[in-house]
Amino acid sequence: MAEKKQTPVRNLSFGEAVGEVEEILGRLENDDVDIDQLGVEVKRAVELLQVCREKLARTETEVRGLVAGLQPAPEAGRDEPATGE
Repeated sequence: MAEKKQTPVRNLSFGEAVGEVEEILGRLENDDVDIDQLGVEVKRAVELLQVCREKLARTETEVRGLVAGLQPAPEAGRDEPATGE
């Protein structure tokens, strides 16, 4: 198997990283990986998964912040909801 120039994992989009992990898994499942390349392939997959997790965590934090910004601010001086009595 000829070695191709790989893009650094940090430069990949989430979709590209997931796609590459799927390619690696496909090669592993089909025994298309030479034993001499096995460690290289697994190391790359681990690096890709770490980057995916970081991107997911960053996105989750960002989305939570955006959603929190949509919540109405509590009205000043109101400790309890009105009962209508």
